[in-house]
Amino acid sequence: MCLSACTGTKAAAPPAAAMPVNAALAEPMDVPVQVRAIGSVEAYSTVSVKTQVTGELTGVYFKEGDDVKKGQLLFTLDKRPFEADVKKQESNLAHDQAQAANARAQQKRYEALVKAGVVSSESYDQFATAASALDAAVESDRAALENARVQLLYCSIYSPINGRTGNLIVHRGNMIKANDNPPLVNINQVQPIYVTFTVPEQYLAEIKNLSAKGKLRVEAQAPNDSSRPTSGVLSFFDNSVDQTTGTIKLKGEFVNADRRLWPGQFVDAVLTLRTRSGAIVVPSQAIQNGQQGQYVFVIKKDLTVESRPVSVEQGASGKMIVNKGLVAGEQVVTDGQLRLVPGARVSIMQEGASAVNGG
Repeated sequence: MCLSACTGTKAAAPPAAAMPVNAALAEPMDVPVQVRAIGSVEAYSTVSVKTQVTGELTGVYFKEGDDVKKGQLLFTLDKRPFEADVKKQESNLAHDQAQAANARAQQKRYEALVKAGVVSSESYDQFATAASALDAAVESDRAALENARVQLLYCSIYSPINGRTGNLIVHRGNMIKANDNPPLVNINQVQPIYVTFTVPEQYLAEIKNLSAKGKLRVEAQAPNDSSRPTSGVLSFFDNSVDQTTGTIKLKGEFVNADRRLWPGQFVDAVLTLRTRSGAIVVPSQAIQNGQQGQYVFVIKKDLTVESRPVSVEQGASGKMIVNKGLVAGEQVVTDGQLRLVPGARVSIMQEGASAVNGG
């Protein structure tokens, strides 16, 4: 009985348990080729409002943060000194005009006397010179009067652009100097608006070629904004590459009708270069990085996996474009890769609508 028990047949080892994974199909799709970057929002135009004359600030006709129109009155200065100067220059002009008229009349009388031989030509020349000098004085007075009128106009300060006012730096009652710092107020034009971002110089040639054929689309979205991205067009690329970073500066122009973009804000910028038709795509979670480069785990018909190197590029909407290594219809692992080795058996827990569970 002891011999019989010791010589019994040894039991076979149980098969390795299948590893649970999520999977998706590699499928053809029309995918936009996009470049993503962090961008900053810039005002379309910024104006620092200053005064061109010195005087007392007597009126402020807006509130901080107001939207203002081009030509809208913003500030007034005390006009009385400038109005007095205008009257003074008008008086000087009238005086010199009268003097010049009298001098010309005397010149004409002496011109007749010279022809008659009553007076010498030297006397006539003196009157002619005096008349010319007074004519010049009249022209100088006209210029001085025009300058005085301009200075009076500078007492009323109007908005040079459509935009939104910032913090009011100088308040009513203060004495302000011409072209002094800080400015009275800053105005930012936010409709339209710019988004500035940089992309690697490797895209420069393609951007130049595509821009020559038409406007490229740019999208911008604040990181905490869950709504649809704001769309605009590429309006500018810099005339040189930044040699320190190897990037080129770009600007997108946005209508910004809903004012979702605001100067100084950081946004996610997406530049769409073109659309690839029928590209093979997989979820970005399927792509793994190894010592030999990027790879995916492909699920075979017998529910074992193989590791396959792939060549990929960024797609859109969480998809990666596979340029080499996969064909349409192959199934790849999207979750659970850390437990896998080539040849391991898997059990598919979740798959795309078009994937097939083999058992």
